Order: sequence, then structure tokens, then C-alpha cells
Amino acid sequence: MKQLSRGLYALTDNTLIGGDRLIPAVTSAIDGGAVMVQYRDKSGDTARRLGEAQALAELCRRRGTPLIINDDVALAQAAGADGVHLGKHDADIAAARAALGPEAIIGVSCYNELERALAAQAAGADYVAFGSFFSSGIKPDAVRATTQLLVEAKRQLHIPVVAIGGITADNGAQLVGAGADLLAVISDVFGQSDIRAAAARIAGLFL
Repeated sequence: MKQLSRGLYALTDNTLIGGDRLIPAVTSAIDGGAVMVQYRDKSGDTARRLGEAQALAELCRRRGTPLIINDDVALAQAAGADGVHLGKHDADIAAARAALGPEAIIGVSCYNELERALAAQAAGADYVAFGSFFSSGIKPDAVRATTQLLVEAKRQLHIPVVAIGGITADNGAQLVGAGADLLAVISDVFGQSDIRAAAARIAGLFL
């Protein structure tokens, strides 16, 4: 099992930090304490996405921070990223592992389903993510998960557990207390005027 650090998992969003802002913003998040970064861009601009993912991979290598690509195994492979995050309708874990190799970090969205998480663990996932725990402007219609699910997940799983969905520095402590190993955050990091300080506030919940 790969050793992932506990802490802030910073997820990018092209509507918040697109274009020339991407690399400086992610640098600030890492400076603030992000221990893992996910490149998340739902647009269809293949060339731009590859260029941005490659630039992020280079930055994250220099900083010793794993870069995960959202939903796209081919992009993760082409960019030289550290892994991929898979949703319900993405490639399966075995296919991702075959493409990216044994050292790749593979995460799986499990929404509010512990059984899905157990199956993902058995199939070789390196972490699972539950959520949404709070209302989220990024995914307003996402299913809701409970802190009790985190407690039960930590009891039954031996891989890291990520919490996602509307998480802020103000509400994240209860999720850490329930067992979340990482807090996946978009808006309360990259939607803030001082990204480094925003990241530090969330990273501080793990101290």
C-alpha cells in the first residue's frame, strides 16, 4: 500500500484558476501545505489540457507533491502524472493500473457507498473518496454523505479515505475528527484571494 500523506488534497478547477493563473495558484496551494494536487478540467480542449497537465506534473515533481488527473487515464499517462482519480463512469481500476503501472496512485469516487469503497479496495485502489459532505457550488446535485460513513469506512478500510464536497476551513475539522485522511477542496482554496493562506488554514486542521 502506498503511503499517502494526511492533509489537504487541492483540486483545481478551470473556471476558478484557468490559463496563466493555474501554475501560480497551485504553487501557492503547495506553499500553503497541500500534500496532493488533482488536475480537474472538464472542458474538451485536449491540447490545452495536456499542456497544463504536463506543466503541473513538472511543478509537482519539483515540489515532491503527487499530481493526480481527474477522470482521464490517457491524460495521466501522457502528462507523466502520478496517478488518476476515477468516477463511476470512468475506466475501471484494472485498466488504469495496466496503463499507468504498479506505482501509480489510483483513487476512486465512492459517493455515499461503503460497499463501492470495499470493492475498490479489493480491486487495488490506493484511496477512496466519499462525498458530498456539504452543499457544493461545483456539484450542487451531488449525493450527500455523512460523518458516520467516514467512521464506518475507517473501521473497515485499510487505505486512505478522502472527504470531498463543500469543505471549508470552518467545517472540515468534523470530517478530520471522523477519520478523513485527506480533505479534497476546490473553492475554499482556489476561489480565495490569498490561496496560500486559504490552503494553510485547511492544512492546519491536521496538526
